[in-house]
Amino acid sequence: MAASHDDETVIDIDLGMTHSCAAVCRGNPTEIIADDQGKHLTPSCVAFTATAGVLVGEAAVNQATLNPANTIFGKNTLHACIC
Repeated sequence: MAASHDDETVIDIDLGMTHSCAAVCRGNPTEIIADDQGKHLTPSCVAFTATAGVLVGEAAVNQATLNPANTIFGKNTLHACIC
């Protein structure tokens, strides 16, 4: 018996130049996923630090002036492997 579309979960990630957004749809309504600060739009920024590891969004923006060489802004294509 084939699964109906009502049983599907769809995740959408919009990676924008300045901000990104993620949503999940499990039927109706679609839920926009909030970040750890409760915001639905996250700055498109990633930073790599020796102490905190990988930072994304607001956390990466907040440390950018102290760590500009290891902070990435505004990349419209970023390849990742989810393993």
